[in-house]
Amino acid sequence: MTDLRELAERVAAADGVAPLNEASLLALDAVEAARVDERVEADGLLVAAAYAPGDAPVEVFVDPARRREGFGTRLAAALAERGERRFWAHGDLPGAQALAARLGLRAVRTLLVLRREDASPAEERTLAGVTIRTFRPDDVDAILAVNARAFADHPEQGAMDRADFERRAASDWFDPEGLFVAERDGEVVGFHWTKVEGDVGEVYVVGVDPAEHGRGLGTALTAHGLRHLDERVPVVDLYVEADNAPALAVYQRLGFTEHARDTLYEAAR
Repeated sequence: MTDLRELAERVAAADGVAPLNEASLLALDAVEAARVDERVEADGLLVAAAYAPGDAPVEVFVDPARRREGFGTRLAAALAERGERRFWAHGDLPGAQALAARLGLRAVRTLLVLRREDASPAEERTLAGVTIRTFRPDDVDAILAVNARAFADHPEQGAMDRADFERRAASDWFDPEGLFVAERDGEVVGFHWTKVEGDVGEVYVVGVDPAEHGRGLGTALTAHGLRHLDERVPVVDLYVEADNAPALAVYQRLGFTEHARDTLYEAAR
């Protein structure tokens, strides 16, 4: 696993974007058997890899020093021939776009990375009847229930279970003081999970019960978490689906602008 991580680090340093997402890194940390774990060596060194845990899309990446030698194309083509249909392009860089075109893949989903830098502290917003507080250990089941309802149509986030939660809570970055829970009449109706790694914070997950939609709870939760992050880091990122117009409007009002994008490519049926 060390070689795979070292290759990923070289790719990230060259491209400015990590080739493995959080789900893959968590699977590697847990030493889980991956659905796809292909590695290509040349001259005794790992020069290309493809990885996918569970039913996740495949992530293909090539050593920056060995690009334009066909390693990525041959690896992705072999996987496509074996029936792999979905591939992530983190950053959607020109090389990934060219590879997708060669394989006849089409873009089917875009995940935007929005960034807020050196901004004034977010303005706190309050809602009548709603209390926002920090996380307690007995909140887990309620958070998971809200998460399932809030992300029922989301291919990754909506599937989070207690094991996933606990795996994330065991990460070095986890801070219970940075996980906020919204209650109405004693019931959990939303949450905002923040994340800090180094000098960069993240609006990790904002989940709002669908029954609360249209009342401003998402904005209030986001602003509350942002104040927490603004006191700690100069840069805050978040991920949002490119077609989620309501969420984009909220984040733009809070000072976020597009920083990067990930594209999911898929083979035609």
